Amino acid sequence: MEKSPIVDIVKKVSPAVVSIIISKDIPKIEGFYRMPVGGRSFLVPKFKEGETETKKIGSGSGFFITQDGILLTNSHVVQDPKAEYTAIVDGEVDDTKKMEIIARDPLHDIAICKIAGDNYPFLELGDPSQLELGEEVIAVGNALGEFSNTVSAGIVSGLSRFIQASAEGSRQAERLRGLIQTDAAINPGNSGGPLINMRGEVVGINTATVFGAQSIGFSIPVTQAARDLKELKKHGRIRMPFLGVRYMILDKTMQERNKLPVDYGALVMREELGETAVIPGSSAHDAGIQEFDIILEADGKKITPEFTLQDIIAEHEIGDKIKLKILRDNRENDVELELEEKKK
Repeated sequence: MEKSPIVDIVKKVSPAVVSIIISKDIPKIEGFYRMPVGGRSFLVPKFKEGETETKKIGSGSGFFITQDGILLTNSHVVQDPKAEYTAIVDGEVDDTKKMEIIARDPLHDIAICKIAGDNYPFLELGDPSQLELGEEVIAVGNALGEFSNTVSAGIVSGLSRFIQASAEGSRQAERLRGLIQTDAAINPGNSGGPLINMRGEVVGINTATVFGAQSIGFSIPVTQAARDLKELKKHGRIRMPFLGVRYMILDKTMQERNKLPVDYGALVMREELGETAVIPGSSAHDAGIQEFDIILEADGKKITPEFTLQDIIAEHEIGDKIKLKILRDNRENDVELELEEKKK
């Protein structure tokens, strides 16, 4: 029987895929004790005071895009600044190298990292805009954090998908738009691995699955990664456009609960005590935007839970002018301001 072309593609791709190990110094456990709660007994760890030990706390995947050790993964894989990240290269546990986080783009769940060395096998970035429904794709990654270079094949099941996703162990959800949906098996630990087309090019970075569903996985188009790499090369960092307001997206429930005049838009308000709703010195502040204003539209586009203010801003570059329709005291007003670079 004739071999599938997938076999040759996998031989070419697999050496460029790494398994990422996440380790952290945590308090050392010297035993357990029982704690009664509500008529039940629970085992609680007893920590050794002042002593820590390095433990593996998670895993992910990544892939080289240059021969001098630049690689891509998900931002959520490397989000803990106190953790240490190492990579298993070419599936060899003995060949574990320290990984440096160069830049993160949390908005698009992309991270750019580096491993010291040279002559690494690397993958070419393809053009996700050319993908078609039903096209064959291949996912490669460290499945379940245990099985490095696991290969699965499937098709493109959907394009331009939108999901709310959160990293394992995190309560903070991220909004991801424009995703590639595939039925190629993507499991925990696959995050950050490549989605490959039948030309052996990377078209996506695998990022999420739907809990409780089968054959539904999502991948971030590498178009944004290419933009981030260009920004990094030109400016030494990933720059993001910034308006200068904190806000809450409105819907019908929010309107009824708070007796608001509209059921859409972005209500300018602080999220926590001690914060400001409008960042002092920002373009929004200079334009006179105030707390409890409702931004109804941006660029003539209605702001909704499905298409937020963040989504509209993400379509722009730093320095672009953006027009906003503001509702204040039941009166609408138009303002124009310039997007700035978001500061850390």
